[in-house]
Amino acid sequence: MKPFDIIAFDADDTLWHSEDRFSAGEQHFVELVSPYAPEGIDVKAALTAVERKNLSVLGYGVKAFGLSAVEAAISITNGAVPVQVIAQLMEMIRSHLTEPVRLLPNVPEVLAAVGRHYPLALITKGDLIHQTHKVQTSGLEHHFAHVEILLEKDPGTYAKVFGRMGVDPGRVCMVGNSVRSDILPVMALGGTAVHVPYPLLWELEHVDHDEHFADLDSISLLPGWLGVA
Repeated sequence: MKPFDIIAFDADDTLWHSEDRFSAGEQHFVELVSPYAPEGIDVKAALTAVERKNLSVLGYGVKAFGLSAVEAAISITNGAVPVQVIAQLMEMIRSHLTEPVRLLPNVPEVLAAVGRHYPLALITKGDLIHQTHKVQTSGLEHHFAHVEILLEKDPGTYAKVFGRMGVDPGRVCMVGNSVRSDILPVMALGGTAVHVPYPLLWELEHVDHDEHFADLDSISLLPGWLGVA
């Protein structure tokens, strides 16, 4: 008997690049806003604080980042930031929203290999329109029996998702790069989780934990870990 009924995958920074673009956006924000900020202000930390404050209202994704960046630019500079800088921030966000999906190495081959033995699900969070566009233009959508785009990833939300799929959480294996969002909530439901780290992790995704789970250096190792290589 197979150990799992379904293998679920995160999307951003698990199947395709994402955080590198956000990291570059944060650096660009610092470069644009710092000349107008009072001396002694940590501009990047101030941006992160605004993002944290806005999470419950704006959620995740590029649009949320853009709105927080504009708000932070105004508040950090006490309104002194020029409109030209705001325009540059808006153009940065527009560029981020329209850039092509950049797949991580070996992803199509891994999905094909695992999909020959298990049904696959894609479970991601963020802006519905942008995430849907990425899924549809990635060339990967056909691999998945289920696609779920969530506002948040926590045990309650995962429980509802697995209920809709008709699977017992204990028979799910979740693969993702974020311990906070992809690993711990699924393990809390009795599921199995495989951590495949990405070189960058958003500050608000960091979490302290003492749980033990599978860690793979690359997604290319997943078929072997599952015994389907």
